[in-house]
Amino acid sequence: MQKRIITVSELNEYLKMLFEYDEVLRNIYIKGEISNFTNHYKTGHFYFSLKDAGGSVRAVMFRGNASKLKFMPENGMRVIVGGRVSVFPRDGQYQIYVDVMEPDGIGALYLAYEQLRAKLEKEGLFAASRKRPLPKLPQRIGIVTSPTGAAIRDMLHIAGRRFPAAEIVLYPALVQGADAPASIMRGIRYFNVKKAADVLIIGRGGGSIEDLWAFNDENLVRTVAASEIPIVSAVGHETDFTLCDFAADLRAPTPSAAAELVVPDRAELAAYLKQLDERISLGMSRKLSRSRDRLAVLASSRTLTDPMAVIDDKRMALMMEERALHTRMERILEAKRAAFQYKTAKLEALNPLAVVARGYSTVFDRRGVLVKSTAQLETGDRISVSLADGKVYALVDKIESDHIQEGDQDGGKKEENV
Repeated sequence: MQKRIITVSELNEYLKMLFEYDEVLRNIYIKGEISNFTNHYKTGHFYFSLKDAGGSVRAVMFRGNASKLKFMPENGMRVIVGGRVSVFPRDGQYQIYVDVMEPDGIGALYLAYEQLRAKLEKEGLFAASRKRPLPKLPQRIGIVTSPTGAAIRDMLHIAGRRFPAAEIVLYPALVQGADAPASIMRGIRYFNVKKAADVLIIGRGGGSIEDLWAFNDENLVRTVAASEIPIVSAVGHETDFTLCDFAADLRAPTPSAAAELVVPDRAELAAYLKQLDERISLGMSRKLSRSRDRLAVLASSRTLTDPMAVIDDKRMALMMEERALHTRMERILEAKRAAFQYKTAKLEALNPLAVVARGYSTVFDRRGVLVKSTAQLETGDRISVSLADGKVYALVDKIESDHIQEGDQDGGKKEENV
């Protein structure tokens, strides 16, 4: 018998054909745990393995189907996948080509919601520190919602009844479906660019999680968080929570409650203003009463009832001050006078004229130089003698010196005659 020999490629192609013609393998659902997950960002394809306690199988989910998922697959996540099983001829390995995927035991939308909520919360978009207070008395209220739903009618009715002075501006938007997030974002941007409102309300009436899903859109949530105008999120009923609720400055349980939160109640405001008026009136009455009492005290004071007595008191005080000042000045002058006399006496003792007055005189040569020694003069010099009452001019006739010279026999006296 002749052997039939085939190539490896032919074998793999044959096995692929068997797999693809098998009715069970052409449309099969398998559950397992994801492992070795890879998100190929360049192509958008998902590559992973499904495993259970007894084995594992390779799987791939191409971009077209992966883009439709509401959640992001992760390692360790238990899922149910649907698709076909086939052989990849190049490697000779079979794998599951996944068309659909859903979490095992939990809804896909709920899983997507939790994943995005955790991501945005980690970024700080829901932080309480980012929340801004609503204006106390808004002049213009912007509402982004469907113009035909019951929500807008309820909000208009409540806002008009509570605070008719506020202007309501409606931006019609889709609130359900794939185009709803972009429509709501356009409304938010319109009010921010135009500065057309003091506060915004976004929302809609109740519905299923699918109906409210537009308010979980990541781009819309980021737009709400970035709004310069405070936003109140009012989506669904009290038990419904969307990601826009967390990003908004305030969450209202219903659209009707949102209208009550953004505007004050006219009756309550009137009562508050009345209370303020009463408090101001009472405060003014008390202040006037205290002022009257003080005026009465001042009016009965001695300054106003007997002004001359006050003037006399001031006059006596001034006289006492004058006496004290005079006494102090006398003491100062006496001290200055004694110091002057002391210094005058010292100068008088040093005055050469005082010596002359006692019988002494001073001699000056013809140049006016004081003569202190006989050595400064010669016979025939002209001199001037200063006396107490005038001057005498003379001619030197004779000089006698008391200077002792070596060899003198007569006691050192020296005479010179003209």
